[in-house]
Amino acid sequence: MRYPEPSAALLSHLSDRLGPAGFSTDPADLAPWLTDWRRRLTGTAAALVSPADAEEAAFVVAAAAAEGVAIVPQGGNSSMVAGATPAGIGADGRACALLVSMRRMRRIRSVSVADNAVVAEAGVVLADLHGAVEAEGRRFPLSLAAKGNATVGGLIATNAGGTQVLRFGPMRALVLGIEAVLPDGSMLRGLAPLRKDNRGYDLKQLLIGGEGTLGLVTAATLRLVPAIGERAVAWIGLRSADDALTLLRLLEDRLGEAVESFELVPAEGLALVLHHIPDTRAPLAEASAWNVLVEAVSPAGAVPIAQKLEAALAAAIERGLVEDATVAQSESQADALWKLRESLSEAEARDGMAAKHDIAVPVADMPGFMARAAAAVSDRFPGARPIAFGHLGDGNVHFNVRAPANSDGKAWFAATAADVSRFVHGLVTEAGGSMSAEHGIGRLKRADFLELTDPAKLAAMIAIKRALDPADIMNPGALLPLAEERARP
Repeated sequence: MRYPEPSAALLSHLSDRLGPAGFSTDPADLAPWLTDWRRRLTGTAAALVSPADAEEAAFVVAAAAAEGVAIVPQGGNSSMVAGATPAGIGADGRACALLVSMRRMRRIRSVSVADNAVVAEAGVVLADLHGAVEAEGRRFPLSLAAKGNATVGGLIATNAGGTQVLRFGPMRALVLGIEAVLPDGSMLRGLAPLRKDNRGYDLKQLLIGGEGTLGLVTAATLRLVPAIGERAVAWIGLRSADDALTLLRLLEDRLGEAVESFELVPAEGLALVLHHIPDTRAPLAEASAWNVLVEAVSPAGAVPIAQKLEAALAAAIERGLVEDATVAQSESQADALWKLRESLSEAEARDGMAAKHDIAVPVADMPGFMARAAAAVSDRFPGARPIAFGHLGDGNVHFNVRAPANSDGKAWFAATAADVSRFVHGLVTEAGGSMSAEHGIGRLKRADFLELTDPAKLAAMIAIKRALDPADIMNPGALLPLAEERARP
């Protein structure tokens, strides 16, 4: 690769400005952050750089840009696609990149009830953000299983989704303003909590979902909503995914926007959780082929939402749409039901190796697609075990393919997983869907993304990258082809 190693002068310059808390070349300090979340890739870096504020972040980027040194931004290192791993940048394993950690930038600068907005720095952990705004009687309506690790900057860079997209949308719909360092070291200052701003191109939307390839997000203004007055959580057993989608529309008709989460779990997925995760139990007396976890909420002082949800489920049972259901009678019961859903990925990992896919197709097409794709995968890769679960309400499921039972999972994964993923991503593309609904492309999905993406779209993205980052120093190797790859015939 063409990226130079940082000069001794640059490293000294950074060390002097950031101090020992913000700069290190000690391999022991770097080691925990060089391997991706799923432990698929391990990279190298010349230094771990941790700015304490936006000015230090701008200093780092400007200094790196002056030498053409690669920058890999990192938040909580919880990317599912190795989007923040400094791998594949230096030739022959050279440690040429600066790994820029945002974890020191953890200030919540302001919470405004009047604006329904919070200004949070890029290193703020999602769980901490939830706690800070709840103290003001507000909430940030995005949550996911990695909330204890995921940071605001990473959530923005990947346009994260989570369990409340059904009502509030992904990060793209929740970011009101952004402060960021552009690839030349200049600052983009746009934190005003404006709901309307029609002054030409919306630059923040380029950075949202840009995976750190167009700039380094240092802070964001995020939309807040009123705190929950009451929530109702139910676990529902059904015969089919088609019935689940019908149930969703019935609940929306009766409860409106009160329905915030609608999570689909197959019997096989629930069985994995019950087998591998301690302190879990089956929520219903009899197993169903499919299950749905529903959460509905109401503001303070409204008619209890549990009553509405119970009435709607009673109507669904009377119609023969639902086999059985239980509604949590306490917060602890509600948390126990959510644990079944949020532990599914962990249970799957404990069970063995799997090729993981974060896909989206139109909501109406999802039940049929899951069935067709599972059959196609089983036919193409005999013995492989597809399993689909997740956010049916917004057309995004995690369509994973486990190794054949009683096989050497690691050997199967090494020999077959790439072909399985290419096949699944092809099926999704043919269905008019997306091979990445909420995890991003990163490094792990880049080859399939470049092969399957519409050429006009890809050309436009490369043109934007070339215009804003002509030296190609921002997170090279993630999402888009490297500059020298683009130059090849």
